[in-house]
Amino acid sequence: MFVQVIQGRTGKPEDVHAALERWLTELAPGAAGWLGSTGGVTDDGRIIALARFESADAARRNSERPEQDRWWRETAALLDGDAQFADSEEVTLDLVGDPDEAGFVQIMRGSGTDPDRARELMTQDSDKWAAFRPEILGTVAVVHPGGGYTVAIYFTSEADAREGERKEVPPELQANMEEMNKLSVGEPEFFDLKQPAIRSPR
Repeated sequence: MFVQVIQGRTGKPEDVHAALERWLTELAPGAAGWLGSTGGVTDDGRIIALARFESADAARRNSERPEQDRWWRETAALLDGDAQFADSEEVTLDLVGDPDEAGFVQIMRGSGTDPDRARELMTQDSDKWAAFRPEILGTVAVVHPGGGYTVAIYFTSEADAREGERKEVPPELQANMEEMNKLSVGEPEFFDLKQPAIRSPR
């Protein structure tokens, strides 16, 4: 699997959201090898989007489509400055429910000292985490070259997510969480998408 992460800023959040929705409805059906997309704009104007493809070649072929080029030029004009791109083929999906039904998505971007161990920890005790945080429909974890990472967490709603955050982590999961925190370098950046644009092929 291949994922491209796109990040930027905008002073026109409604226009960017409309552009993301337009891609999902008009361009996605013709994107061979496309597996799903998640994107949105935070309250402070930060844009982030994840596009998943079967392979880097599939993503490249999509980028070469004239309609894709036209859409991107129109969307890029809505940004404040240039967008940043981060590609990876190190992707882990952990799906409990249907992420397309999420009412709230939180995306974290940061860096760590041991991406392989972090990925291993994320897949441990998944049944226990699912029982502890039933509002989480799934996650997409991406490891970038150099130790960077992007993790998208799909929630039933923002209210459910905030309630889950207040719960005390049970002892059997505490050690896992503490080790994950020790692997992080600095503070991760959080993107709260209250109106996420999400879709995957049906």
